[in-house]
Amino acid sequence: MNVVVKVGTTSVTDSHGEISLTAVEKLCTEVAGLRGSHHRVVVVTSGAISAGLPVMGLSGSRPSDLATLQAISAVGQHRLMRVYDDALSRHGLVAGQVLLAPLDFVHRSQYLHARQTLMRLLDLGVVPVVNENDAVADDEIRFGDNDRIAALVAHLVSADVLVLLTDTAGMFTADPRIDSEASLIDEILEVDAALEAAAGASGDVRGSGGMASKLAAARMAAWSGVTAVIASATRPGVLESAVYGEPGVGTVIRPRDRRLPARKLWIAFAVGSSGRITVDGGAREALVGSGRSLLPAGIVSAVGDFAADDAVEVAGPDGHVFAKGLVRHPSARVAEWAGRRSAELPAEFSHVVIHRDDLVVLSGA
Repeated sequence: MNVVVKVGTTSVTDSHGEISLTAVEKLCTEVAGLRGSHHRVVVVTSGAISAGLPVMGLSGSRPSDLATLQAISAVGQHRLMRVYDDALSRHGLVAGQVLLAPLDFVHRSQYLHARQTLMRLLDLGVVPVVNENDAVADDEIRFGDNDRIAALVAHLVSADVLVLLTDTAGMFTADPRIDSEASLIDEILEVDAALEAAAGASGDVRGSGGMASKLAAARMAAWSGVTAVIASATRPGVLESAVYGEPGVGTVIRPRDRRLPARKLWIAFAVGSSGRITVDGGAREALVGSGRSLLPAGIVSAVGDFAADDAVEVAGPDGHVFAKGLVRHPSARVAEWAGRRSAELPAEFSHVVIHRDDLVVLSGA
């Protein structure tokens, strides 16, 4: 079984931002246990920036400017990796550092290369330790948290289970820090936007994610055919419990039957929307039922300031967003062309607004 384990910043560092040797040792001991049962494990870890803060004399305060964060990440990444290397080596395991960027999942050649590297590391018995390449990531295209990277890596290595370790026991019906009546949600069959919104934001200044981020990652995993488990990093034997489906281990998100290709997974969940196109009922049926490309004739309106190749949401006449895709024309042109047939449009331009290869139907399929 291929297992991807993601551990967040708050789970690998202490309250001062220092790397917690105890926490990393616990994680690596459990990774070694899975390896002893012939499972192949990829670890996706946060913590490079938090590991660099104390060294730079910035404990307790996380800078907000990108250049400083990138510099701190460069200082902290090798320190973080050294801890993993030492902890895994005590169990006779070899760690392999893999730094990924969003473009590694967008371009097919990069995707195949990243997949080849990770699969070869697993074949060689290495434990890949993955992080985002924060030191050089551009603010416009970076992931911003490792939950989505973990979901994409789970797709990349055809994982069976994605375990998202955090500082809570899973997702609750309310915030357990302020509501004593909150109860753990054991199982989620479908992650929707309302559930993600109810999850809230990060509860710790050291982390960039939060429960909403984990649910979004779990949703990506579900669309990849991967079971996701959100559980506490401090729970004894949490990885084995998650992999073997032990009741009460955390919140389990069940996979969908249909598996999206990597590029469409990226379009659907990893890249932000720059606008919204509303279409009529006929266009909606053509996109959902027939797998067609979106043409101007079916467009009712376009809002937002987007450029060619930006991602936009696609809504039906009722305002419900049912798809997302990459546009081939800027917003001004799309708005100008809305409702017009191909014969009425300039011949020197392609008339396709969103090609079916760049469109993901999210509901109504």
